[in-house]
Amino acid sequence: MRVEVDVPSCVASGQCVMLAPDVFDQREEDGSVLLLDDTPPSELHDAVGESATMCPAQAIRLAES
Repeated sequence: MRVEVDVPSCVASGQCVMLAPDVFDQREEDGSVLLLDDTPPSELHDAVGESATMCPAQAIRLAES
């Protein structure tokens, strides 16, 4: 799995950080998504997938690596 984020689309809801804190964080200055790991290990795939689904701005995209 490869994770991509569209930072300009992010509305800083923080859903991704709550669901997958090893993969996502939020920038201090504006709360926008900060991608920590664009190729997370398989044990995090479910949480990352849920993050993409729950993102209100649909700013998270998943692709096969």
